Amino acid sequence: ATDVFQAEGFKEQGNLFYSKKDYSEAFNYYTKAIDASPKNASYYGNRAATLMMLCRFREALEDSQQAVRLDDCFMKGHLREGKCHLSLGNAMAASRCFQKVLELEPSNREAQQENKNATTLLEYERMADFGFEKRDFRKVVYCMDRALALASACHRFKILKAECLALLGRYPEAQSVASDILRMDSTNADALYVRGLCLYYEDCIDKAVQFFVQALRMAPDHEKARLACRNAKALKAKKDEGNQAFKSSSYEAAYQLYTEALTIDPNNIKTNAKLYCNRATAGAKLKKLNQAIEDCTSAIKLDDTYIKAYLRRAQCYMDTEQYEEAVRDYEKVYQTEKTSDHKHLLKTAQMELKKSKRKDYYKVLGVGKNATEDEIKKAYRKRALMHHPGIHLDRHSAATPEVQKEEEKKFKEVGEAFTVLSDPKKKIRYDNGHDLEDDGCFDGGVGFNCELSE
Repeated sequence: ATDVFQAEGFKEQGNLFYSKKDYSEAFNYYTKAIDASPKNASYYGNRAATLMMLCRFREALEDSQQAVRLDDCFMKGHLREGKCHLSLGNAMAASRCFQKVLELEPSNREAQQENKNATTLLEYERMADFGFEKRDFRKVVYCMDRALALASACHRFKILKAECLALLGRYPEAQSVASDILRMDSTNADALYVRGLCLYYEDCIDKAVQFFVQALRMAPDHEKARLACRNAKALKAKKDEGNQAFKSSSYEAAYQLYTEALTIDPNNIKTNAKLYCNRATAGAKLKKLNQAIEDCTSAIKLDDTYIKAYLRRAQCYMDTEQYEEAVRDYEKVYQTEKTSDHKHLLKTAQMELKKSKRKDYYKVLGVGKNATEDEIKKAYRKRALMHHPGIHLDRHSAATPEVQKEEEKKFKEVGEAFTVLSDPKKKIRYDNGHDLEDDGCFDGGVGFNCELSE
């Protein structure tokens, strides 16, 4: 009897501290009350309420469960158990508790509202699962934000949100969610996995593997961590192997290895962008220029800030005489990084574009750009005879005035081409594009190097 009396005194003091919002002290007194009288349901109920105010929902859940074990008709006990389940993200279990309250008191407004919340939570979970399957990670983040408003202590929702933020490339946000969880629970395998995932997607593969290994130490059956760990190791090995082959000039082998590496993990945007760019570099060496252009475009689609991919693509455009495209890429590069090299590459491309739009005297004479003086003379004689208005009069007289005019025009062009290409000084100026220069001081081009992305 003394114990019961004493226990009531402790409970009263606990109530006093609770009303003053001093929950830690309230917790201490309710614990004393329980120690003095361990069979009283309301003491567990009160301590559960205090733990909920301290956001210690797992412990609060245990206390409220103990309360309803001692008294199955303890309505507040069922209500608190339901709220703890809800905060921890167990919507089904929460719903069962609220139904129990409504059996005891059908008009209980709080239980009706909380039951609706449990249904809403289930719906958000369902939508998130569907979104994840469809790779609509934005939708999952949206659903998890809504779900966490109802279930603030649910680690599972936080982890799913963090994982999707990582998949969306929003690494700082994902890291911050994972760090919050690790602060409360340093051995949380899911949070360790998400930390690793962020590092892995940011191409810090060695560091990432350390986190995956740690996650697997905490939870040996963590499937996602095992898969990510395997992918990370395979990706790094394959990429390094490709780089090694390229450095030893085995371009075919390097091309093949980069191709294999690209199949390992479609989610790793940053590493795959580098792989596409590296494959383009190998492709260019193998004279697969159109394929190399496509690979650079794939790299840029994955990472539109990837300067090296723009430079590589621009060089391929130059090599395939697609000067407008080359100029566009070099402009993008120069706007992003205003170095003298980039300026020079842009000027070279602009000059080639101008040259490509003027008359091509080599084409007019039907010779290559490296033709000798002798070849130029021979070609001139041949073309001049073909188009000379005074020769083969019968052939031209039978022709319409339009055709005659065309022949005269071509004859003039042939003469013009020969005048420039047969004079060494004029030829050099023509070859260097000096005839197009506004300021007449254009110097030779800088080649783009063949560096790989490590």
